[in-house]
Amino acid sequence: MTIQTVEQNNILCAVINSDEKVFTDAQSALDVLMTAKYDVGTKNIIIDKKLIVDDFFILSTGLAGEILQKYTNYGGRIAIYGDYSRYTSKPLRDFIYESNKGKSVSFVATKEEAIEMLTK
Repeated sequence: MTIQTVEQNNILCAVINSDEKVFTDAQSALDVLMTAKYDVGTKNIIIDKKLIVDDFFILSTGLAGEILQKYTNYGGRIAIYGDYSRYTSKPLRDFIYESNKGKSVSFVATKEEAIEMLTK
């Protein structure tokens, strides 16, 4: 895993890059947040959805709720970018819609949109 930093509007973000999945469970997601906090100095995380296990997007597993609750508890903000068109679950679509109304969690199509969401 590598972290690229992006700063816009005086807000620093950590863009997570990897050749393998980095969010495999709640602890690995928290490790990413803490690594960004201590190594880069930010709790704003931008990550490609391809770097997150598929169970995250199956709400009945509870993984999304567990990860996002940890991020909220630790003051983290996250923008997950990628193509969500293959997901047909109404609960997941509702979850994404409601998450995008807030400022802590965003689901967007591109990395550029993710940066925009976390730096406004």
